[in-house]
Amino acid sequence: MTRTILAVDDSKSIRDMVAFTLEPHGYRVVHACDGKEGLTKFLSERVALVVTDLNMPVMNGIDMITRLRAEPRGAGIPIVMLTTETSPEMKAKGKAAGATGWLSKPFDADTLIAIIRKLAG
Repeated sequence: MTRTILAVDDSKSIRDMVAFTLEPHGYRVVHACDGKEGLTKFLSERVALVVTDLNMPVMNGIDMITRLRAEPRGAGIPIVMLTTETSPEMKAKGKAAGATGWLSKPFDADTLIAIIRKLAG
């Protein structure tokens, strides 16, 4: 069974790089350009894991995570923050909102694959 990964980032190039990295390993990647669209796609797709940026227009990653965690099926879905933000304060906010993990941009492809395999299978 193909696992679906939701990539939420306002940068098309980052979304494309996530897809380019994961699709050869059997994952299906669904794209969203901000937290609001990410929430909509999450509710309409069977998502195994979410990869999200922090700073985005319309709805940021922290707000999106909070909203996803409030959904019945959002409670057990792994969510990885993929962002340039590395401050301990922001990591704490992400964790408090419900982020499972944190990966800094630019990301290493092998690290992303390992994290996705560990969290989503």
